[in-house]
Amino acid sequence: MAKQANLYSFPSVKDNLAPALRAYVISCQEAGLARHSVFKVAVSGGSLPKTLAQALLAPPSGPNDEVKWDKWEIFFADERAVPLDHQDSNYFLLKQELLDKLPAGTGQPTVHPIDTEYLDDTQELADQYEQALVRSFASRDSVKLPIFDLLLLGCGPDGHTCSLFPGHELLRETSAWVAPIEDSPKPPPKRITLTLPVVTHAVRIAFVATGGGKKEIMKQIFEEGAGLPCALVNEGAGERASWFVDNDAVEGVSYPRRPFSL
Repeated sequence: MAKQANLYSFPSVKDNLAPALRAYVISCQEAGLARHSVFKVAVSGGSLPKTLAQALLAPPSGPNDEVKWDKWEIFFADERAVPLDHQDSNYFLLKQELLDKLPAGTGQPTVHPIDTEYLDDTQELADQYEQALVRSFASRDSVKLPIFDLLLLGCGPDGHTCSLFPGHELLRETSAWVAPIEDSPKPPPKRITLTLPVVTHAVRIAFVATGGGKKEIMKQIFEEGAGLPCALVNEGAGERASWFVDNDAVEGVSYPRRPFSL
């Protein structure tokens, strides 16, 4: 039987989950740097950037606990077709919660926002973002899929992740790396997103889900699957997917938790 996704549950986000997430991210960072001297990450929005800030802005506890920001190359797992200073922009959210708070003198990551010249044409917006991936991950001909060192994702109350929504035709997309969506059930309707094959082929995938409002959808994802996007990622990635959750989010969920270790 294929190995399953890891479910790590913690009593407190600040005291337990955030330090564990930091250790996991730094472990992925070091593996990425060993592979190709850069750490290629894709990040989604929602409440994730705030939790990331709690994890990654803490001072290092020693030489093996260093976030090497100048080696990071950050993409967006999905983005809304809005200006970069708009409240709905995932770039704006990450900038506000994390990037603007990096300590002075810290090396800066390379960040890849969308090209806002194409906000009125989501297909072109997606194509342009795919070209940014091509430039980073080698030519499209030689690489079937870009392989991120780490994807940092959230989970919506309907089981969506990135801008991949339950029952949406985009879940069947197999050739594009980045796809447009014009009918997102959650506003704003126009977005772009990494496709499911790109998500499931990452070296590591970390989901963060917190709060009692998540427990019903977590039961569905981990007990039923039900074709939900988060469940499809779990199925496609197996043990390469790890969930960092607080106890409230998985209250009553029968899926086995694992003690966190690297």
